[in-house]
Amino acid sequence: MLVDSHCHLDKLDYDKLHTGIDDVLNKAKERGVEYFLSVGVTLAAFPKMMELIAPYDNVFASCGIHPLDVESGYDSEQFKAYASHEKVVAIGETGLDYHYQPETAELQQKLFREQARVAVELNKPLIIHTRMAREDTMRILREEGAEKCGGVLHCFTEDLDMALAAIELGFYISISGIVTFNTASDLKNVVSQLPLDRLLVETDSPFLAPIPYRGKQNQPAYTREVAQYIALLKGVSVEEVEQATTKNFFTLFSLAKQ
Repeated sequence: MLVDSHCHLDKLDYDKLHTGIDDVLNKAKERGVEYFLSVGVTLAAFPKMMELIAPYDNVFASCGIHPLDVESGYDSEQFKAYASHEKVVAIGETGLDYHYQPETAELQQKLFREQARVAVELNKPLIIHTRMAREDTMRILREEGAEKCGGVLHCFTEDLDMALAAIELGFYISISGIVTFNTASDLKNVVSQLPLDRLLVETDSPFLAPIPYRGKQNQPAYTREVAQYIALLKGVSVEEVEQATTKNFFTLFSLAKQ
């Protein structure tokens, strides 16, 4: 059994690719992917996402403001109300992205800190997006006491030092389909050195479909390709990766129940 620890179920193509969310989940189940974390990126889109996934006990939610969406609107009271929902098991996707929007760095840091404080207060793990912001990301996590709630560096593409620093802080590292790309030699090397008991797997659907589906829209069913590639890199069976990453998911996101 596998868990897609990070997907955006409200952003999939329900017009041409899937007939509905049932179709998405059934395709995933056929490939052994049975649990899902649907990740929020704006307050405006959160209610619709929750409406979409409400009927499904095997689909959990997170609530956050993505660093590339910091200008989409933020209300602290509304955020905390959404984040307190019983189906919300994590806070995020939050963090810092200086690659695409260096001009909003100050606002990104402000909202990152605010979300980290809510995560600590509610004791819900953080889902972190970080790009070209290694030092600031780790500094803010430490300054805000993020070790108290834990979390995950999602869709990890950074270096080994950052991964180990995050693990030391009690965080997990989530691997996406990027690890299968021919251009991802550095990431492959990092993954081969990370302990299996600190790894999660994800699709980040509808983005970043793994080989052999690269160029197509991603979906939770493709979590299996990520797990298979990690097994290859680490010289272990796919079953070992399944067992470890599933255990890691439910350990980190302790409010998510099997």
